[in-house]
Amino acid sequence: GEYLKKNKFIGKVYLVFLFSAVLLAAAGLSFYTTETMSAAKASIKLCLDIVIPSLFPFLVVSSLFVNLGLASYAGKALEGFMQSFFGLSGTCAPAFVLGLIGGYPVGVKTAVSIYQNKLCTKEEAERLLAFCNNSGPAFILGVVGAGVFKSASVGILLYLTHVLSSVTVGVLIRFLYKRNHVHAVRSKADFTIARFSTVLIDSIKNGFSSVLNISSFVIFFAVFVKLLTLFHIFTASSSLLAIVLNPIGLTVSDCERILTGFIELTSGLWSLTASSQTIAVRLAMAAFILGFAGISVHCQAFSFMSDTDLSKKPYLIGKLLHGIIAAFYTFLSASFLKITVPTFSAGAHPSFYFSISAKDMLLFSFCSSFILCFLLLSPAFLKLAKKRFQKLFY
Repeated sequence: GEYLKKNKFIGKVYLVFLFSAVLLAAAGLSFYTTETMSAAKASIKLCLDIVIPSLFPFLVVSSLFVNLGLASYAGKALEGFMQSFFGLSGTCAPAFVLGLIGGYPVGVKTAVSIYQNKLCTKEEAERLLAFCNNSGPAFILGVVGAGVFKSASVGILLYLTHVLSSVTVGVLIRFLYKRNHVHAVRSKADFTIARFSTVLIDSIKNGFSSVLNISSFVIFFAVFVKLLTLFHIFTASSSLLAIVLNPIGLTVSDCERILTGFIELTSGLWSLTASSQTIAVRLAMAAFILGFAGISVHCQAFSFMSDTDLSKKPYLIGKLLHGIIAAFYTFLSASFLKITVPTFSAGAHPSFYFSISAKDMLLFSFCSSFILCFLLLSPAFLKLAKKRFQKLFY
């Protein structure tokens, strides 16, 4: 904003470009009504079947986790792990763990809440944001594994490399950015019935508001990607990108799929069913899309960061690194393990995975979230119980 104010010419060019883009989008919605409505309907179905039921519980739990002071208890137990790997205080652990099991953008929301509750410094929050916004097991195993590649083993491989890449980025970010003294946990839990009821109501309200916000981005970007395809903008951009990526064997069509995932990951992932590349390359492309997450997910993350003074630069660097590293890990693993998948049905409708995997996907998500949350909290509560026991008898 400040840069555009100082450079009036660039500011005017920007406004002309923005105005033209809005007019072009309006024209596209008018001329391609049927196509854009179909894209909107498919994305609404995606939100109703997967996004809302899988994200809403985690958004509520993440708010409860921080606002009830449970992050402080968990932080004390996980202080050694977080400091050893990432150079962060233990109170940052819930954002990382909930991000891995809840999916986009639970990790960002939890990290922002931790910072707003003054449980970590600004530097810690910015470094945490670089690697805590991850895809959950429900999406990778259910949608990508069972739906896109029709293989459970592929889903497991992609999730493992996704988690490993997130940890790798966290370690790299620790050394890329200046590390100040890590503060100890500064907030104590104050768990009372009165406070719990108040926090629970607020968490449910905020969780519902957040999931509607997320759904609106999913629907908008699904229509936006459809318009870019109809206007052949993707084709032109892909031709330019192919000049750079052709030496590693990627065609114009492959570049178009990557660009689609660069904007909206679900559409980009599903487009891989029509790729003629080897399975190792297709999986590497899927890993990159999952790691980078797409502009749609980034807008969701920025909506939670908008009321803070946190810089978005570490976050964007972290997501780009995540995509590149995940693609590298996945390509090596798939080549070494010689993974095979069933024959693709090119052009199959994305509703395929809604009908066969949504129930199993959500069941797995809730089971895994319960187990991981239990593992996260049990050391903390064991320490708390030990202290209470010592006070009673000594």
